[in-house]
Amino acid sequence: MRFFLGCLISASLVCFFLCDLHAQVSSTVITGTVLTENGDGADGSTVLLLKYKDSSIVNSTTAARNGSFRMADVQPGSYLLLLSKAGYSKQYAGPFNVTPGDVYAIPNLILKASVKQLNEVSVTGSRPEIEAEPGKVILNVQNSILAQGNSAFDILKQSPGVRVDNSGNISIIGREDALITIDDKPTNLTGEDLVSVLRGIQANMIDRIELITSGSAKYDAATGGIINIVLKKGLNTGFNASATGVAGYGKYYKSSVGLVLNDRTENFNIFGNYNYTDNKNFHTINTDREIDFENVLSDYQTNYQSIQQNHVNTFGLGTDFYLSKSQTIGFFVNGSITNDNFAKSNNLNIYNQSVFDSTIVANSSLNRHISRVNYNLNYRGKLDTMGKTLSADVNYITYDRSSAEYITNDFYDAAGDQYRNPLLLQDLTPSNIKVWISKLDFSDPLSKTAKFEAGLKFSDAMSSNDIEFGPLVDGLYIDDPGYPNHFNYNEMVNAAYADYQNQYDKFNLTAGLRAEQTIAKGTSNIAGQIVNSNYTDLFPQALLVYRYSDKTDFSLSYNRGITRPGYEEINPFLYYIDLYDYRAGNPALKPEYSNNIELSYSHDKSFTVTLYSTIISQSYEFRYFEQNDTSKININTPKNFGDIYNYGIRVLLPVTFTRWWTADFKADIAYQRYVAYPENGNLNKGTQDVILSGTQRFTISPTVAAELFANYESPSFYGISQFKSNYYVDAGISKQLFQKRGTLRLSATDIFNTKRDRYSTNYENLDMYTVDKVESQIVKLTFTYRVGKTSLKATVHHPGYDEEQKRLNNSNEN
Repeated sequence: MRFFLGCLISASLVCFFLCDLHAQVSSTVITGTVLTENGDGADGSTVLLLKYKDSSIVNSTTAARNGSFRMADVQPGSYLLLLSKAGYSKQYAGPFNVTPGDVYAIPNLILKASVKQLNEVSVTGSRPEIEAEPGKVILNVQNSILAQGNSAFDILKQSPGVRVDNSGNISIIGREDALITIDDKPTNLTGEDLVSVLRGIQANMIDRIELITSGSAKYDAATGGIINIVLKKGLNTGFNASATGVAGYGKYYKSSVGLVLNDRTENFNIFGNYNYTDNKNFHTINTDREIDFENVLSDYQTNYQSIQQNHVNTFGLGTDFYLSKSQTIGFFVNGSITNDNFAKSNNLNIYNQSVFDSTIVANSSLNRHISRVNYNLNYRGKLDTMGKTLSADVNYITYDRSSAEYITNDFYDAAGDQYRNPLLLQDLTPSNIKVWISKLDFSDPLSKTAKFEAGLKFSDAMSSNDIEFGPLVDGLYIDDPGYPNHFNYNEMVNAAYADYQNQYDKFNLTAGLRAEQTIAKGTSNIAGQIVNSNYTDLFPQALLVYRYSDKTDFSLSYNRGITRPGYEEINPFLYYIDLYDYRAGNPALKPEYSNNIELSYSHDKSFTVTLYSTIISQSYEFRYFEQNDTSKININTPKNFGDIYNYGIRVLLPVTFTRWWTADFKADIAYQRYVAYPENGNLNKGTQDVILSGTQRFTISPTVAAELFANYESPSFYGISQFKSNYYVDAGISKQLFQKRGTLRLSATDIFNTKRDRYSTNYENLDMYTVDKVESQIVKLTFTYRVGKTSLKATVHHPGYDEEQKRLNNSNEN
């Protein structure tokens, strides 16, 4: 611990010594921003600095995602700028004079779309598969062979720096659940509900995935960072579309078909997508739970198997109207309709004093229907020629779930004879959630190098949940009076933020503060139980970047975050797994808080080294079990267990072996310590966690390429469980067809079928070993065909319901 802190302090001193040394050298810098006609950043555009006298090239750079660019160490003189980007006409700017030691900020530069034939293929430069920016890593999905034919969920499982467990929890900072957003719009889902939505989003719909570990104050204060999935939208005037079909097989079949289209004119843009997925999967969980009570050792061995048929319709349709060159109003609706059918089998073998006693066999069928629809109305406008902007969003989200499970329990003695009549149970769990969100954002460029942003956000979530659980008696199902059967929850979150950005020679500073007020009330039908939770918090954020050169920078960031309990996590319902295993919510659950510090070095937006420290208080991120030794019943329930300390180093290393062989390697080496609050036991344990991954790419010919991905995670301690190592290998090959309008890809995931969770839990009175295996060894064949212009750009609205979408929790784990 002292060694790590010493390294962190030493690295900080070196960084700031270099900053101070170079700040003393007077340099001339040119900065600016390249925009498209609708005001979006012209990311990837080329900026050339030319001598005014003879137009010879002096310097060049590429615009960042927001269109900004920077050129350092420019000699005094008169210059021109030449801007270019595929699909746009070339644009000159200048002339302008540069004086020694000056920071010359050029007014915003606008590129105009070029008019070409509809069937022309625009040739665009290929972005690297992984890009690194301060506080953010960008995964360019369209460049990955292994990504094609897979869903967003499968892509995240394969992505370096992303951890996905078999319960559908997704994290990028430690094991904290990340906030999942789609086009900066949160999904409001967790668990299996989130997995269902992400499986409906296919790779052909995605432009890129952003892994944000240090966001600005305008984002919801998320403890586990943000994973933003950015969908495609057309860039060029005219019509373009792509269609994709996928066929796969593992233990069972996989298939999907999808369409992405866009039609853009000078006055409006219409965009949409549709995807249908039909998959069949299996899931097995084996547990061995020993109970030592009153000198009797009991052993409860469970073998759970589930076969799931999954049908998902994912859709989106929207339009942008360009009221003028400076004002845009838009509307879009997106969502998904999911129908799941589960066939479950749960065999429980009971031993007493190592002697086989009896078996309980629970077979069930579960039908679940989920519909999620999001409506968004948005406005974006420039208030003056100086660049002031105002944006507003109104969102309405509906989420409806109906779930019906019918369970048959059969009881056998050691000889295999039934010793009692079967127990038939009904488990119906309908749920309805409605969320209103409104958001207002203002931006003011105070000067050529400074900008001020501020905004407000209001959200109101209403959740209504019912459960009908009980046995079949005389031909009728009777609700068990010992179970709560109705729970209403209403939560309002009011937020305001202010954010300041400025550039001081080679330093870029972003500092912000966000305030959030939460007013929540939950009511249950058990003795009129009422839960009130009212609190206000402040969340500071800061990011300091030192540009050592055009390609190298150092950054230091800090942010504080919060994760509020999911709507189902505070639901007091007791959900049935088998007669001795249940899952329950916790109405007394409090939010958890995090403090995150990162110190990073980055070169050429690819090679990065990051030292990080994350401290989480009131943590409830991992599974906690409460076992009754007398009844032998084990209940999985969330609980504010204690504090988590996480320190580590992340390294992203791109390597070019030859012209045809490149690779990206990533290492995440961490030390983690879990400290329980006294009422939860005496746990105070530290452990290492090492994650190594690598993607290798091979260019076999101009139209044939291949990819190989491997991932390894060392044994580690998480929460109250000790996990064994986990590792797997994926591979893929692609062939471009029909003058590169078509692409055929063959991919195989988990080639050696080694991916599974294996862990032991030995804490307090619980002694349990678990092996959890989800179907992962799958072969897929994907074909994509594009028509119209193939230049696509990701255009992102900012509706701003980042946290609410995360928290529509799932009440049915398969």
